[in-house]
Amino acid sequence: MGDPVSYSPYDYEVHEDPYPIYARLREEAPLYRNDELGFWALSRHEDVMAGFRDSARFSSAEGVSLDPSASGPHAHKTMSFLAMDPPRHGRLRSLVSRGFTPRRVAELEPRIRELTRQHLEPALERGTFDFVADLAGKLPMDVVSEMVGVPESDRDELRRLADLVMHREEGVHDVPPAGAEAAMELVVYYADMVAKRRARPTDDLTSALIAVDLDGDRLSDDDIISFLFLMVVAGNETTTKLLANAWYWGFRNPDQRVAPFADPAAIEPWIEETLRYDTSSQMLARVTSEDVELHGQVVPRGDRVLLLVGSANRDDRVFPQADRYELDRDFTQLASFGFGRHFCLGASLARLESRVALQELVAKIADYDIDELRAERVHTVNVRGFATLPTTVTLR
Repeated sequence: MGDPVSYSPYDYEVHEDPYPIYARLREEAPLYRNDELGFWALSRHEDVMAGFRDSARFSSAEGVSLDPSASGPHAHKTMSFLAMDPPRHGRLRSLVSRGFTPRRVAELEPRIRELTRQHLEPALERGTFDFVADLAGKLPMDVVSEMVGVPESDRDELRRLADLVMHREEGVHDVPPAGAEAAMELVVYYADMVAKRRARPTDDLTSALIAVDLDGDRLSDDDIISFLFLMVVAGNETTTKLLANAWYWGFRNPDQRVAPFADPAAIEPWIEETLRYDTSSQMLARVTSEDVELHGQVVPRGDRVLLLVGSANRDDRVFPQADRYELDRDFTQLASFGFGRHFCLGASLARLESRVALQELVAKIADYDIDELRAERVHTVNVRGFATLPTTVTLR
């Protein structure tokens, strides 16, 4: 009999490759308990999706992170409606979702393509570049920034602050001091931006949110600031990681990357399989609103439960041969964007940005190589992906 399975989302070993541990959790401890960090974890697809559906018993009101300083009754101040339950969640989401209608997102495509080319052309001229620093890290930040009205001169600094908010030090089980300081700087920046838009509205989402009036229901400054914070941290980081993960796993699976390089119609399955195989958002936390019985055990009211999205997507019960990277799959059961009332508001935008970026790449590149020895992963609790991804391309 081997050692019992041990799992912590803070472990650097987990950041490098969580999937063997997830496989053991699904088989040996589908309801896992970590006494040291005070959480439970659900790893099977059926349980994770049930947790998303059951928002009454699995509450989001204390946030979606395991970090003590980023969770609790004030989590909504930085995580907006992600850290709310009905009716408050529905009210705020309905007001901000006006900026993410299918029509408004589709209208962004020409500008996303223009921004992609703007970043891609100098990288392709060099032939060797960092896929994250030169493209995947810049494009989502530019798109989000243009939507909300952040000037180009401030974007690199906001991305630096967002990276600090997400980074976790080895052996430290919370937001490190540099991350807490960066979060405060972001809040101050957005508070100043909201004040300026109230004084002089412009044609951007921030001004639109200030102007929203739904039968007398309006957003407060705190509502808008927390949403802007969510956009830069969640909306930017996850798409950056999705793009780089697609690029990496395409490289690692040349038999699969042949399809999108031969036929651009295969780019969407490339994105969807990356979302399944190695999703950027690996887990989301909930808190039980009552005692919940699962797998013969009782999770007491008020305990924190992690829904392991990355594990759910690798469950063979739903995805046959789940550890194989294959573009020819049924993706209808993806857990990557959540489910139900908390389904990711930015899912269509993330998919659009990724599709456009990969279309532009395969149109100009015949093949590419990644220097795996110099590639570096990020170290965060919720998000999985690369900090650097050195790439050399062969042009068509």
